[in-house]
Amino acid sequence: MPIVPNIAKDKMKAGELALGFGVRNARSVDIAKIAKVCGFDWLFIDLEHNTMSIDMAVQISVAALDAGITPIPRASAHERFQTSRPLDGGAQGIVVPHVDTVEEAQRVADQALFPPLGHRSISGTQPVLGYESMPIKKMAEVINDNLLVTVMLETPTAIANADAIAAVPGIDCLLIGTNDLCAEMGIHGQYGHENVAKAYDTAAAACRNNGKFLGMGGVYDEELATKYIQKGAQMILSGQDLGWMMQAAKARSGFLRSIKR
Repeated sequence: MPIVPNIAKDKMKAGELALGFGVRNARSVDIAKIAKVCGFDWLFIDLEHNTMSIDMAVQISVAALDAGITPIPRASAHERFQTSRPLDGGAQGIVVPHVDTVEEAQRVADQALFPPLGHRSISGTQPVLGYESMPIKKMAEVINDNLLVTVMLETPTAIANADAIAAVPGIDCLLIGTNDLCAEMGIHGQYGHENVAKAYDTAAAACRNNGKFLGMGGVYDEELATKYIQKGAQMILSGQDLGWMMQAAKARSGFLRSIKR
């Protein structure tokens, strides 16, 4: 069947981790191949917290399809075009931030999925089909099955509604945005706080109850990441290009300046 496999979704279905590479500063398509070679499964193309154009995001997405890494942008808000345009352009999923309620989750699914599951508008030839033609009904079914639709839980309200949100048809993954969740709880940066651990327990139970995946964002401490992965997180935002570049660059400059002459 002419469709590019959704590597991230397939790995999670198999019970494995899907490791995400955050794209915030990169502005060229080679970032897709770089992330793949470095061992990652999906690109988190962040359209919420950077100035990247939709055109650049789509170019990176198409390159990712060929590189064998799943392109998944994060929308900047809940508007329909912020979901449909990247998906039409080659993304294999969407992450929508700040989803607090069942109604908001239903709107995300409605915007991401073709009828009869949602109301996404039918477009022309799809990059995720390798630009091969297919009967429209079959195209809609195949693409719907292959998408990874993710909502971010970033407030105590979202965590309280986790089970109902996870029950929404068409939602595949609940991803905890730990930075914003901590901020909303008034415990900025305290990723190991007991209330954060309880939030992961609540979201993990919601995902288990409804056959959905749990995601983790914003936790880079190895001990805490291990703890939350062992609670059930599979869709892992592992870090981002800017942070990794600065970390490596600082280590290199520090080493070179430490050399005694």
